[in-house]
Amino acid sequence: MSFTQKLFNWYFTKRALPYWCILLLDCLIVAFSICAVYGLAHGGYAMTLHAKGLFLTIIGYLVVFGIFFRLFHTYQGVLRYSSFTDLWHLAIANFGGATVIFILRWLFHIDRWLVTIRYREVLAAVLFATLLMWMLRILIKTIYDNSFRERGIQRAFIYGVKQGGVSLAKSITSQKPSPYNLCGFVSDDRSTTQYYILGRRVYANDDHLIATMKRRNVKVLIVSPLKSDAFRENNAMVDALINSGIHIMMMPPEFEWDGKSELTANQLINVNVESLLPREKIDVDMNAIGALLHDQSILITGAAGSIGSEIVRQVAQLSPRCLILIDQAETPMHDIRMELSKSHPALKAHTIVTSITNQGRMEEIFRTHRPDYVFHAAAYKHVPMMEDNPCEAVLNNCYGTRVLADLAVKYGVKKFVMISTDKAVNPTNVMGCSKRICEIYVQSLNEKLRNEYYAQLVEDGYGDTAAKFRPIFTDPTSTPETIRTALDTLRALRPFPTQFITTRFGNVLGSNGSVIPLFRQQIASGGPITVTHPDIVRYFMLIPEACKLVLEAGTMGRGGEIFVFDMGQPVRIADLARRMINLSGRPEIEIQFTGLRDGEKLYEEVLSDAEHTRPTVNPKIRIAAVREYDYAEALHNEEELQAIAETCDDMATVRKMKQIVPEYKSQQSKYEVLDKS
Repeated sequence: MSFTQKLFNWYFTKRALPYWCILLLDCLIVAFSICAVYGLAHGGYAMTLHAKGLFLTIIGYLVVFGIFFRLFHTYQGVLRYSSFTDLWHLAIANFGGATVIFILRWLFHIDRWLVTIRYREVLAAVLFATLLMWMLRILIKTIYDNSFRERGIQRAFIYGVKQGGVSLAKSITSQKPSPYNLCGFVSDDRSTTQYYILGRRVYANDDHLIATMKRRNVKVLIVSPLKSDAFRENNAMVDALINSGIHIMMMPPEFEWDGKSELTANQLINVNVESLLPREKIDVDMNAIGALLHDQSILITGAAGSIGSEIVRQVAQLSPRCLILIDQAETPMHDIRMELSKSHPALKAHTIVTSITNQGRMEEIFRTHRPDYVFHAAAYKHVPMMEDNPCEAVLNNCYGTRVLADLAVKYGVKKFVMISTDKAVNPTNVMGCSKRICEIYVQSLNEKLRNEYYAQLVEDGYGDTAAKFRPIFTDPTSTPETIRTALDTLRALRPFPTQFITTRFGNVLGSNGSVIPLFRQQIASGGPITVTHPDIVRYFMLIPEACKLVLEAGTMGRGGEIFVFDMGQPVRIADLARRMINLSGRPEIEIQFTGLRDGEKLYEEVLSDAEHTRPTVNPKIRIAAVREYDYAEALHNEEELQAIAETCDDMATVRKMKQIVPEYKSQQSKYEVLDKS
């Protein structure tokens, strides 16, 4: 096969053939432009007189232009997706071809065989052809955008006209195929209305917005990440959109935009009730947490639960030396094991199915793995269930915590972080009281260990050092660097005792057994949604946010603190249910009020009336000042309570719990008789 044949076969492949219609059209435009300019310059008679020569000249010129069309792939793009880059390449190809023609004419004097077309006429023809080619592509793209693309694609507005909204708009308009037909922007600033961004009008966020969207047949509102917080707090706007059947698209609640990276429509999710709950941005110093936990042995109890599993995920990203994961739920533990093997295959993780009340097994685990840090998330947490099983609540929550705390001291754990609950504040139920008893024990144990440590320093002749550094751990103005220096100095003298830290927070969104998954199930089955009381309110926080605060509290904790988290604004559960019904598009579903359950409060407190707080470096984390207990008394009470619980006498067990925590007053419970007596 000759070189010419090979070149011919390569150029006219089946793969290239479908684009020849575009190439042919471009060539016809070039030929037409040359004829038009030549005719205007020389008249129709001259064109007729030199028709054959003009034809050969155009053919010769088209060979040159064809080479440049091939080099710049001007005919291989999809016309309806043409971009500025495609138009630029087209102009370069046309004027590049003209330049080569000028060079050939100057070097080889090819005009002697062809009709002479003046240089300015060639330039004019090239300019005219370029404009016609641009117009063709823009026309096809416009027709497609405004006609064909409408089929099956939702019309949308973007809420937000600054960087976030514009970034989303560029992504939507450039995506091929685009999931939305962008029809406009919505702005809270009336001074920006009537303007246009990317060719789309800006509308005011006012009482007429819903009517405007309906008139323009807009079915979707896309919320810019920079407007997410303002949108969540505007309940009137949210409810109006939902009630009008307009879909809301947002970034996921946990999404954090740095203001620089590209936003894409693929990142958007159809709004759910979690996305709409008002919340403030939570900033956590993950670098400080990573510096603390890197290359450390971390033990996490309740590792298969909602909180525990998220702590596992976050700690796994910080490159610990190993993870020791404990839970008695076999199947969820298997799921965590598979997840870690996929996401962190190099991480050494021990998944252990056992109960924290199995003291012998716990001892063996601590002795074998020697954890540096313990995050204690294991607990029985369901209020009505624990009202029916107070003995089990005591044995698992109270005794199990004591087993872990004592082993942490014995095996030199650096920090022990216990996860408590807002239900421990002025408890009205068994579960909340059991967690308050846990708080009392670990806090009193921390104080005992600290006192013994400083006493031993004095006995060893380091009294001045003890007197110098002891106030640092109680002074709220001490910086993390100061505390770290103090710890390094003290540890050089003798091992510093385990630091016990408690964290309190309320409900987390989507946790096992929480109201949102329950409401979803009830809606899916056709209702009704059951709410205990019309006025019941709860605090909510995202699971990842709560766990980040737990990790940061563990980082900043000096020992003995009870950290309380700012949970934001309380949410009325009945309003939550109504919003979920509207979002589901099934307004016929009813809400039934069933009455408060055993031990349930209308509202949860994060701090008791007798408590006050002091700030930390994180405005979302504060330290509660609570009544302190003597360790000997706390231990004696725990041992008595355990002995009673082992008899399975519910009433006697709760009576002892009320003696330990006098502020525990039962509500909606059979144990109210104990308060009267």
